[in-house]
Amino acid sequence: MIDRITRFFSLASRDMAIDLGTANTLIYIKGEGIVLNEPSVVMVTERDNDVIAVGAEAKSMVGRTPDTIKTVRPMKDGVIADFKVAEEMLRYFINKARNGRGFIKPKIAVCVPSGITEVEKRAVRDSAEHAGAREVLLIQEPMAAAIGADLPIHTPTGNMVVDIGGGTTEVAVISLDGIVASNSVRVAGDEINEAIDQYLKKAYNLLVGEQTAEQIKLQIGTAYPLDEEETMTVKGRDLVVGIPKTQKVTSRELREATKEPVNSIVNVVLQTLEQTPPELSADIVDRGVILCGGGALLRGIDRLLNKETNLPIRVVENALTCIVEGTGRALDDLERYGKIFI
Repeated sequence: MIDRITRFFSLASRDMAIDLGTANTLIYIKGEGIVLNEPSVVMVTERDNDVIAVGAEAKSMVGRTPDTIKTVRPMKDGVIADFKVAEEMLRYFINKARNGRGFIKPKIAVCVPSGITEVEKRAVRDSAEHAGAREVLLIQEPMAAAIGADLPIHTPTGNMVVDIGGGTTEVAVISLDGIVASNSVRVAGDEINEAIDQYLKKAYNLLVGEQTAEQIKLQIGTAYPLDEEETMTVKGRDLVVGIPKTQKVTSRELREATKEPVNSIVNVVLQTLEQTPPELSADIVDRGVILCGGGALLRGIDRLLNKETNLPIRVVENALTCIVEGTGRALDDLERYGKIFI
């Protein structure tokens, strides 16, 4: 009888898993899979903070708005930086994902960084509840990533996950449904973009927008030397004379420009390996390290980590979605995964 009631509530409410990321927010609905993947960006009025646009629509406006409208990224370093705007953004995304279906408030599972504080946990719970959740469950991102990557987290074997997101890099060694060793550094994709932006200013007096910096990273960014270095023509504004300017930039230059944030990511992986018990270290030598998150798609990051650790490194196929998929799977099977929620 209890199982029937639980199943009814689940179907009637359309329970969902949310990856509330610094760069993008993804939503997974039980039984349907990923139904939303949009930038974590909100456009608000300068005067009253009234919301103008959210998600993909807001991202398309970045760098193109008048002074009366400002860009707000309510998530910073994987946690909520602007409570009010985060709540508005969540409400918009939840309603869009539900698409008018489901007449009971949904149960929502949200993944959070492993280094999150109690205050930050409360902010996530409150935002989700105010946005329309009847119950909020929290799961640590490395654990969600491990489930999404099909790692055997229930067994007494060491599984190492490196999640390079937009605002944070999470590294964890998982065994027997728990995190044995973990570290988190608030350096990830956004800091790599910022390093590219700063390099272009210093080297060429060239000012580019944040979307252009990200585009450069995706097109010719690399963490490890290429067999044949690449070149890209970048468009921006000359900081000296103030007129539009184009400049050719090479992948070798960008590798040097982004060395500091990339090395921070490598160091947190090495630090976690040092803290790993010997028995689990032996497992990691055999099984290797799993990379996920948008930052894992930076070309050569796997080869660099392989060089520094001498371990097999694998970027999962669903690198961009494995965290929300793992959170969704855990929500789908609470009997099996219930104890891993915070």
